[in-house]
Amino acid sequence: MAAQVASWFRHFSKILKLGPGSLGSGCRTAAVGRQCGLIPTNSAKFQKIGLGSSLTLQCRSLHTSDSCKGLEEFFDDPKNWGEQTVKSGAPWTAKHLRIKSNEDLHKLWYVLLKEKNMLLTIEQEGKRQRLQMPSPERLKKVERSMVRIDSIVQEREDALRLLQTGQEKGYPGAWRRDIFGRTFWYKFREWPIPWYLNKIYKRKRFYTPSFVDIFVRRRIEKHLRKKNNSKKATKEEEKVLNEKFPRLSASAQS
Repeated sequence: MAAQVASWFRHFSKILKLGPGSLGSGCRTAAVGRQCGLIPTNSAKFQKIGLGSSLTLQCRSLHTSDSCKGLEEFFDDPKNWGEQTVKSGAPWTAKHLRIKSNEDLHKLWYVLLKEKNMLLTIEQEGKRQRLQMPSPERLKKVERSMVRIDSIVQEREDALRLLQTGQEKGYPGAWRRDIFGRTFWYKFREWPIPWYLNKIYKRKRFYTPSFVDIFVRRRIEKHLRKKNNSKKATKEEEKVLNEKFPRLSASAQS
C-alpha cells in the first residue's frame, strides 16, 4: 500500500513539473491523465477532450418553465386569428374542484385569471374593430370556473373554522332587524367599555316599531308584484317570438 501511494506521488510530481505549454495537444494530456489513473482508459468521451477542459460546457441546459413573451400573452394563439369559432372545453365543475388540493386551486386560479385577461383583451379589440369576438362563451366559462373555485375555497375555510372555533361565519354576529323592518347580519366587535355604558351602541336601535308593520307588508307586496310582472313580460316575449318564428319553436319543442 505504501509503495502504491509513493508511485502516486511520483506521478503527480511529474505532472507538476510539466508546464501548461509543454503538454501540447489534448491527446498527450489525456495520456498523462490515464497514466495517473484520473481518466478511464476505456472511455472514448474523455479521450476527445483535454484534462483542463470544463465538463460543464459539455452539459446541456434544461428549461421546464414557459418562456415569457411579454404583451403577446394578452393575445390569443396566432392560429386562431381570423377564426369565427374557437374550440374550448367545458368549465370546471365543483365536483372536480373539490378533489384538488389548495395548492392546485391556487395555481388554477392564476391560470384562469391569465386566460380571462387574454379574453378581455380580445373582446376589447373586437369592439374597437366592430367585429364579433370569436366564441364569446369562453369568457363565461372562465368566469364560472373562477366563481366555483371561490366557493370551494370558502367551503373549506368555513369547515375549518367550524371545526376549530365552532363558529359558522368568519365574523361572529347575529341576524337583527332595524327600525324599518329590514333584516341584516350584525357583526360583533370588541368595545373598550361594556355595551350598557356605551352611548354609541345604545344609539343603535335593533327593533321595529309596531306602526312600521304596515309598511313592511307593502314593501313585500311591491317586491312580489315586480316579480310577477317580470314573469308575465317574459311569457309575452316568448309568445311573440313563437308567432314570428314557428319553425324554431317547433324544433325547440322536439
